[in-house]
Amino acid sequence: MFAIIKSGGKQYTVKPGDLLKVDSINAEVDSDIQISDVLAVSENGQLNIGKPFVAKAVVTAKVVDQVKDDKVLVFKRRRRKDYKSRFGHRSHLTVLKISDIKVG
Repeated sequence: MFAIIKSGGKQYTVKPGDLLKVDSINAEVDSDIQISDVLAVSENGQLNIGKPFVAKAVVTAKVVDQVKDDKVLVFKRRRRKDYKSRFGHRSHLTVLKISDIKVG
């Protein structure tokens, strides 16, 4: 059984027991969250695709950690103009452990 969920503008394929890094979710560590934006669910070889979401489908996950991603450096330069700019950022991520997928 697997599901395709939407979180933070991105889509992820998940199975029970998977660890997943998603964009930051405002939740405490060791708390359970429910994701109701389920785009598709495969159960017993049958694929149920939503329009846009599958009705009454919920993915339950546990928040494992709140972390920061690796640093991404951005370097801008214009030739012959003596212009250089260097900066970077680290994205905030939430690590989830998928515990259950329920349909209906």
